[in-house]
Amino acid sequence: MSGRKNKRGGRSGPLDRVLGERGNRGGGLDRLVENLGEGFARLREERARAGNKPRSRSAQFNLRNRLILVGGALGLCSLALVGRALDLQVISNDFYRQQGDARSLREIPIPTSRGMITDRNGEPLAVSTPVESIWGNPKELAKNPERLPDLAKALGVAPDELARKLSQRSGKEFMYLKRRINPDEARRILAHKVPGVFSQREFRRFYPQGEAMAHVLGFTNIDDRGQEGLELAFDHELRGKPGTKRVIRDGAGRIVENVDLVHSAEPGKDLTLTLDRRIQYLTYRELRRALLDTGASSASAVVLDIETGEVLAMANLPTYNPNLLGAGNRDTHRNRAITDVVEPGSTMKPITVAAALNAGTVKPTTLVHTEPGWMPNGRYRITDTHNNGTLTVTGVITKSSNVGAAKLALLLPNDYFYKFIHGFGYGSKPGSGFPGESSGLLAPPQRWSGTTKTGMAYGYGLSATPMQIAMAYAAMANGGKLIQPTFVKGQRNEARQVLDPAVAGEIMRMMQTVTEPGGTAKQAAILGYHVAGKTGTTRKFSATGGYSKKYVSLFAGVVPVEKPRFSMVVVVSEPDPTKKGYYGGSVSGPVFRNVMDGALRLMDVAPDDIETWLAVQAAAEAKRLRQNGGKPSGPVVPAASTAAHPATSPPPIAASAVAQTPVHGGAR
Repeated sequence: MSGRKNKRGGRSGPLDRVLGERGNRGGGLDRLVENLGEGFARLREERARAGNKPRSRSAQFNLRNRLILVGGALGLCSLALVGRALDLQVISNDFYRQQGDARSLREIPIPTSRGMITDRNGEPLAVSTPVESIWGNPKELAKNPERLPDLAKALGVAPDELARKLSQRSGKEFMYLKRRINPDEARRILAHKVPGVFSQREFRRFYPQGEAMAHVLGFTNIDDRGQEGLELAFDHELRGKPGTKRVIRDGAGRIVENVDLVHSAEPGKDLTLTLDRRIQYLTYRELRRALLDTGASSASAVVLDIETGEVLAMANLPTYNPNLLGAGNRDTHRNRAITDVVEPGSTMKPITVAAALNAGTVKPTTLVHTEPGWMPNGRYRITDTHNNGTLTVTGVITKSSNVGAAKLALLLPNDYFYKFIHGFGYGSKPGSGFPGESSGLLAPPQRWSGTTKTGMAYGYGLSATPMQIAMAYAAMANGGKLIQPTFVKGQRNEARQVLDPAVAGEIMRMMQTVTEPGGTAKQAAILGYHVAGKTGTTRKFSATGGYSKKYVSLFAGVVPVEKPRFSMVVVVSEPDPTKKGYYGGSVSGPVFRNVMDGALRLMDVAPDDIETWLAVQAAAEAKRLRQNGGKPSGPVVPAASTAAHPATSPPPIAASAVAQTPVHGGAR
């Protein structure tokens, strides 16, 4: 196609002509479009003259419409972008804000201290101390594998073990590396400045009394939750409520800003117990001495306040150190005074006699024939240690006659005898609230055989815990009123009358003869105080059936008789007969005497047997005068009064000191 030449010698096309005309004429967009249209029209005419056929009118190029279409599309896109931005940033921004917060905003717990446990005098028995826990971000640690050996060395673990734990939690952002450590140790670990390693405040439980209080208090786990004993029973009150705060963390997990306090932390409530740590220490010390002296395998003791039912002391051996839980036998965690049952043996005889007196079938002076020292009992015999001949009802208790007790039980109807024993708490849980209480075994009359009742009269064919026996003796000393025991100071349970008060007084006077000359428990006597009690010796039941040749030695007593204050039961299992024998009077009686002698002085209980004390003092003074040629040389202290080894304020038992003291049967 040929065209006209322009001024520069080149050919000019339609567009050149249009632009030239536009330059000459001027005009806006419409003028430009019109000129472009005319130019393309002339171009089609030239092509037609050259032999080309023109296109159809519908297919002709319309530049204006296309420009309008393109501009409209761009305008719609711009409008859509503005609308979307408005939606994201103003209208519907909650979701995206949550997503952003999820990557930086965190709610972390605020630890709170567990409530303190104290004894009745405010002395701390369980306290929570602040510690540090080291934690890490596995994702962050994975980015710096070259620092893992340094971290493993600081933590005291093998590098391979640390790498394995991190790989198992590679998808997590949190894992504990070392928990509940000394703050100084935590600072040494953090001083390595390993990326992704942090610390947080926690609390650890500490027990100042160590093994002496272990079975009563129990312990907590690594999360400071109660697992045994009173820590478990009152866990909800003691642990409090942790708080929560909202913080912003950077990509490395560091807290860069405290945003808000969601919930404030509520410390746990303090708990004041009925226990007296001084009496508890005395009980623990004397039990430990008894195990060493007698070669026994285990022992338990309970001390109750008769008037209130408060538990003043409860100890068991073997024991464990609650501050060092990883180094003990779990079997030692059991509170035997509440969970383990024994056949009460002759400690049941005062209750049998009380049942007969309460029914009016006998009087304290009624004669009971026990000769020739045995009586038939089905295929077996009921025997005494020797032939006691004819005894009064009081003598049955004084001499601990099995035959006499069995004959008294035969005078009583079965239902009456069962209900009477059951009324003293046998066959029912004590109701102290302590976890794992045992109800013992007391079969109803429908399940008795022909020999059951006579066996129960002197403590066979039924079982009870040391706590239940202590409750029964406290009831006899409290005018026949049974009170459920309690471990919380200030809590008073209602008393229930189970025995006529006059009969209760008679039983107390009968049991007093047991610790006096001619009785079976002279070693339980306490100078200056009248002691009422009863010994018990039973053979342990064999796992293969029948009774073994191992024994359980018991003593249950009340002091002082005139105005009873304490009820105590001592149970020593499997004493070595070659050492101090196996009778309750010689094995368990001295434990009762030593503990109660100290407790009476600590609690400032007035003596009720001044005459005996003065007589002993006078005899000791006369003996010393004879030895000194009639010259006095200072105040006289009767020898019997030093037997209890009183300790007015025993020091706390250090964990290390207790752990180094071996006790037969696995205790440390």
